[in-house]
Amino acid sequence: MSWRTHFELAINAAPGRLHFAAHSHHLWPDCTLAAQVMAWQDGAELADIKWDRVFGDIMPAVQTGIAANLALPDPKSVVFAPNTHEFVLRLLSSFPAGRPTRILTTDSEFYSFRRQVQRYAEDGLVELTVVAAEPHNTFAERFLAAGTDFDLVFFSQVFFNSGFVVDDLAGIVGAFTNQETTVVVDGYHGYMAVPTDLSAIANRAFYIAGGYKYAMSGEGVCFMHCPPDFALRPRNTGWFAEMDSLAATKSGQVDYAAGASRLMGSTFDPTGLYRMRAVLDWQREVGLTVSAVREHAHGLQAAFVHGLLHTQIGELVVSLSEPNRGNFLTYETPRAAELQAWLLTQNVITDRRGERIRFGFGVYQNAEDVAKLVKVLSAS
Repeated sequence: MSWRTHFELAINAAPGRLHFAAHSHHLWPDCTLAAQVMAWQDGAELADIKWDRVFGDIMPAVQTGIAANLALPDPKSVVFAPNTHEFVLRLLSSFPAGRPTRILTTDSEFYSFRRQVQRYAEDGLVELTVVAAEPHNTFAERFLAAGTDFDLVFFSQVFFNSGFVVDDLAGIVGAFTNQETTVVVDGYHGYMAVPTDLSAIANRAFYIAGGYKYAMSGEGVCFMHCPPDFALRPRNTGWFAEMDSLAATKSGQVDYAAGASRLMGSTFDPTGLYRMRAVLDWQREVGLTVSAVREHAHGLQAAFVHGLLHTQIGELVVSLSEPNRGNFLTYETPRAAELQAWLLTQNVITDRRGERIRFGFGVYQNAEDVAKLVKVLSAS
C-alpha cells in the first residue's frame, strides 16, 4: 500500500524537494491541516470553554491512541507538555535537596538532556555516571555494570546519533529494583518507528516521546507515560498539576493531583493535540501500524544502501545486518557538514550530528525517491 498520497499538501508545498529527514521534522499528513483549523475554530467559537473540549475530548482521544500504540494498560498514565525538556526539568526537580542527585545515563542522549545535566553537574547539583553507547553489542551489559545505586536512570530506546535500538527495555528497567530509583526511557526515536510494548515495564518506568518525529504531528505535543502510584513532588510545578484537586481541602503544603497529571505544567497551546488526534485517527482508518511503518522504512533503507554500493559517502554506523536499528541511517564521515550543505543546494534535506550525517525514511517516501537520492549522492 502507498501512503504517499496522504501527504500531497506537504509534498506539493515544495515541488522537487527530497525530504530525507523523517527522523527529525517528519512531514505531516494532509489530515493535520483540518485539525489545525479546527483548533483555531474551537478557540474562536468556544473561547475559555475550549478547555472543556481539550481536556474532555481531544486529550483523552490522544491518550487512548498513544496507549494503544505502546500497549499501556491505562491511557490516563499519559501526560502532555510542549516539549520533552519540560518533563526533564520537572523530573530533575523531584529529587531530595541537600545532596547531589545521582544520575546514570549514556553519552548518546539528546542535546537538551545532556546540556541540562552537565550544567547542573558544573554546580555540583548532580553526580553523573555516563556509559558509552558504543560498542552497541555490549551496551546493556556495560550499562548495568555501572551499578544500581542511583536516583535517576535515563537512557534512550533508540540512540539519536546512530539509530541503534536498545531492544531489551524490560531487562534493563527490571535490573533497578529499588523503587526509590526513577527510571526514564527516552522513546522519541522509538515511538511510531519501532513496535513497542511497554506493558511489562509500565508499572516501573517513565517513557518520553512526542509528535515532531515519527508521530507526524509536529511541535508542541510531547508526552510522558508515568508509572502508577509514583509520588514525586517536583519543585518545578505548574497549576495544572493540582487541577484535579483545586476544590479540595488544602493540606498546608503544595498539593498535587493523583496520577500522571501531577507532572503537568501550565497553560499551553493545544493545537498539537488536535493534529496528533487527527493522525491517530488517520492511521487507524488506513491500517497504518507501527510494524508497517518500520517495514516500509527498512525496505527503503535496503534499496538506499544497495544503490550506494559504488558510492562512498562514509561509514555506516549501524549496518543493515543489524536488526536492532531505527528508521534512519547514520554515516560517519569528516565530510558530514560539507555533504549536508551540498545536498541542500540539490534540494535534498538531511541533517547531521557532528561528523555523522543522518538519512531518515518515512511513509511519504517511495522507491523512486530513494533512486533520486542515490543519483544525487553519486555525484557528490
